[in-house]
Amino acid sequence: MFMISAWSSAAGRVLRAVRSSPAPLTYGLIGLCCLLFVLGPASGLTPGYGTGDALLAAQRVYFRRWGVVPAELFARPVREALTPATALFVHGSWVHLLGNMLFLFVFGAMTEERMGRVEFTLFYVGCGCLALLGYAAANATSKESLVGASGAISAVLGAFLYLFPRARVTSLLPFLFFLPVRFPAWVVLPFWAALQWAAAGQTSAGPGVAYLAHLIGFGLGFGYAWVRYGRATRVSCAPAPAPEGENQP
Repeated sequence: MFMISAWSSAAGRVLRAVRSSPAPLTYGLIGLCCLLFVLGPASGLTPGYGTGDALLAAQRVYFRRWGVVPAELFARPVREALTPATALFVHGSWVHLLGNMLFLFVFGAMTEERMGRVEFTLFYVGCGCLALLGYAAANATSKESLVGASGAISAVLGAFLYLFPRARVTSLLPFLFFLPVRFPAWVVLPFWAALQWAAAGQTSAGPGVAYLAHLIGFGLGFGYAWVRYGRATRVSCAPAPAPEGENQP
């Protein structure tokens, strides 16, 4: 009984902190993705999914149920219509989850503050779904499951680049022994996009990172901010820290 009360009290404090923050949806999305991951089979923390081969089988079923499978999406579009949305909240591993959530944490808050809660929510989900659909259309015969929020988060990066091009972000560059180096967003984010472009051209047809979804999301986000806000509303802002790189789709 004491443990239940403690968890309830902690959850209440977290919810109050999220509601009072300037970017509640960004932090809410991070919390939701983390919660769903911990409860799902990919985390390995839920005993009900078993271990070993049973756990791997449960993960495959889970990803096919909630992720985008291009071949099934176009063969049964009505039945699979919601999977581009549900796939945004499913992640394949701890590295996948933490990499995506770190990017959302760094770039999402300022973008949400600029757009507003409702617009940011529609922007995030809409661009994320379109990025996944774009990848599925380019790989229409693939039977591999596509999961992850990278398409939506890439859209946030694109919008951030347009809205806050002079914001200085901290990048960890491997060829400098991972020393943190601060650059403006207009240097870091196009460099990141160029890496995605180069990687997309070398990706095999098998499972892996959906770089094309990253590129589509980034382009959609930048294009949306350009059309929606125009040159007159670009914002100069204080420095913001950020890592460099991204993980799975």
